[in-house]
Amino acid sequence: MERLKKLFKKYNSKFIYLLWFGLIAGILTLAVFLYAASQDIPSFSQLENPDYDSASIIYSENNEIFGTYYIENRLPVNFEDIPTELVDALISTEDARFFKHTGVDFRALGRVAVKTVLLGQDSGGGGSTISQQLAKLLFKRPDLRGKNKISKIITLVQVKFKEWLTSIRLEKQYTKQEILAMYLNKFEFINGAHGIYAAADTYFGKHLDSLKIEENAVLVGMLKNPSLYNPVRFPEKAFDRRNVVLKQMERYGKIDQAAYDSLKVIPMDMTGFKRETQSEGIAPYFRSELTKWLKNLLAKEDYKRPDGEAYNIYTDGLKIYTTINLTYQQKAEESVKEHMAGLQERYFKRWKNKNIFTYEAEDFQEEIRREAFDRRVRNSERYKGIYFSIMGESLEKLKSKFPKMRTGPLMIRSMTEVTDPDKDLKKLSRKTIVRSSEIPFLKKVLKSSTFKEVKDTYETFQKEYEKQFNTEIEMMVFAYNEEGEELKTMTPLDSVMYHYQHLQAGMVSMEPGTGYVKSWVGGVGHKYFKYDHVNSRRQVGSTIKPFVYASAISFGNISPCTTYEDIQYTIAPGDALFDLQDEWSPANANEKFTGNPYNLYQGLLYSKNSITVRLVKEMGSVTLIRDLLDNAGIDKEKTHPNGEPIVPYVPSLCLGALDLTVMEMVGAYGIWPNKGTYVEPVFVTRIEDKNGKIIYTGVPKRKQALNPTYNAVMVDMLRNNVGGNYGLGGASDVGGKTGTTNDYADGWFMTITPELVVGTWVGGDDKWIRFFTLDEGQGFVMARPIAKKFINKLEEDPESGYDPELRFPEPKGAVFNLIDCTKFKDIKPEEEAAQRQQEVEVLFDEEEFDEEFDDDF
Repeated sequence: MERLKKLFKKYNSKFIYLLWFGLIAGILTLAVFLYAASQDIPSFSQLENPDYDSASIIYSENNEIFGTYYIENRLPVNFEDIPTELVDALISTEDARFFKHTGVDFRALGRVAVKTVLLGQDSGGGGSTISQQLAKLLFKRPDLRGKNKISKIITLVQVKFKEWLTSIRLEKQYTKQEILAMYLNKFEFINGAHGIYAAADTYFGKHLDSLKIEENAVLVGMLKNPSLYNPVRFPEKAFDRRNVVLKQMERYGKIDQAAYDSLKVIPMDMTGFKRETQSEGIAPYFRSELTKWLKNLLAKEDYKRPDGEAYNIYTDGLKIYTTINLTYQQKAEESVKEHMAGLQERYFKRWKNKNIFTYEAEDFQEEIRREAFDRRVRNSERYKGIYFSIMGESLEKLKSKFPKMRTGPLMIRSMTEVTDPDKDLKKLSRKTIVRSSEIPFLKKVLKSSTFKEVKDTYETFQKEYEKQFNTEIEMMVFAYNEEGEELKTMTPLDSVMYHYQHLQAGMVSMEPGTGYVKSWVGGVGHKYFKYDHVNSRRQVGSTIKPFVYASAISFGNISPCTTYEDIQYTIAPGDALFDLQDEWSPANANEKFTGNPYNLYQGLLYSKNSITVRLVKEMGSVTLIRDLLDNAGIDKEKTHPNGEPIVPYVPSLCLGALDLTVMEMVGAYGIWPNKGTYVEPVFVTRIEDKNGKIIYTGVPKRKQALNPTYNAVMVDMLRNNVGGNYGLGGASDVGGKTGTTNDYADGWFMTITPELVVGTWVGGDDKWIRFFTLDEGQGFVMARPIAKKFINKLEEDPESGYDPELRFPEPKGAVFNLIDCTKFKDIKPEEEAAQRQQEVEVLFDEEEFDEEFDDDF
């Protein structure tokens, strides 16, 4: 009896302790629950109309919407539109008791507590219901950085209670079917797929109702962790997760054992995967470059939100008002497409049966070309898909052991080829594939068993790559048709080469008085060629010559009527202020000299290198030219990434030996129709926040670059360039200058009218993508027809707003006296005229080229 009393006393005290513990825990739980309930719980209206962030809108010059920035481009679907197999997969995997609980599944929570917490088992599963998972999506997760452990626990408990409360409210307000639809519509499937409808299109290229049962299982599998079970980046993990979903469906009777056995072995087919891009719609290159510009602008302190954070163009509902005129833009895109279609056909004919790697290439050039092509292959979506599907697991292990290790395809390939670490890593350093500071670290990586696994896996990848990239399949490729693409049968390797050999174009039109950019075309097809050629640097050739002539006339006191012989001139070491180490004796473009006298009008018209070099000799340096370019918006102090000046201090500058962008050239040429005043090109006039407050105003910089009198002389000379047989065939008062670079890698045409400056460049992404002769590779043939088509289209459309009747001011007074050399200007050296006429007659035969090209001469 005494013993029983002691036992009773012992357990009674523990029982009392447990009661007190339970009471205190209950009070604390109630307190946290009540605190959570007092916090920002979504209202019924918020649940009904969730805020998916505000899209920013791009407006044209005439306030027409032609682009948006958003994170959530989702199309909500109703429950009735969701396939039964998808619903079965979701419930079987995520919440088998979905139709039995009221938002919080206490039985599931108990299972998790017992199995996971008390028994330490990993098979306890999750306790969150679908309603709770939807609730999670309605809250922004708290930032736990800088909080101690206790604060983190309290915060997480508060969040959990908020989710419970919200899930209960959801269950009271909505039907189970509505909750399922809301959850699938709200979930982010990454890769730009927001909601289940977009996910079906992004990952499989299908409408939701066309998904197969195993494809539904892939998407449901992603709900656990979309990044980890990304079927594109980690296909093995996604495959295993898909089969877990299918097994759950079999477990709960949604499919039978036979169906499961047949479905689980079906390979995942991700060939329909595609990311949403900005390629659709008008002005895709402009919108893409605008994105970069906006991010850079809004990162600056002057343009941040009142709370000090940078504006987010995807969520903050900005209104971006641009200078783009959609009529001009459409005609610019049409002009590029129409001309480039014929030019590309010519290019393929010229390169038929020629090897792009070895033709007219020395050994080192062949190596450069092959590496450039390999880079294209590695950047292709197909290559990346194979690479990550096979290499993903081993690369993840490598990254886990060596967090600083770079695991891109070039790096891994280079590392697998290392046989002598001391020698080979230094060689890779010279090629800038690895940094010299990385070498000791990379030696450790090479010795690891983890990298040995990577190396073995890479061999498997290489075999699969060789197999897939050399097997013919049907695929969509770029084409000059209405759709911009067509179905072809070719190997993936051939498709990369096919696209690689496409000539590209960059074209901008600008209003010179305001600097407003009216149109922007950065390439021939944004879906297949993302690189923008408006802001890319290319050698400008003879389009620089007007600035040489203007410098000579305005600062060097050389009359435009002065004549010089068309002979080879030499600038030698020690001459004036040129600081040359070797003699420089450039030839004319056709490598011929007539010996005839040319005044400056004729020298510019025929683009004689000889006359330009003579002018530079007369000036004694390129200082005046560099200063004029600087005043015209081309910063003479700016440098390339390697430290070399963009506007070099060398005499070859006068022949266009500098790399500039189409935008820079358009800005500089804007001085001619603007009386010598430079106006900085702008393409955004203002930006407003979602409440209409102006946060940015685009005000172009202005600077007097050239005396108006001498500027008028240059306008007259540029008009002379496109007079007579060299005109653009329309009613506009036009001036212009062509440009062609060494080996015909770049063709330019810069155009001016009283109200418009048009800059056009044509060439390959790499300089060996080119024609072989001056007749076919010069700017007159490559670029000029685009500008001609564009201006003619504007003239023909009375609704375009372009006025072809505007005229440059007629030369008077001092200007007339300067250019009163008509008797010289009208004399065309007979040999030059005859030679040019012959070129015009024999350049193209009628069967090979369209009539439109004959009109260009």
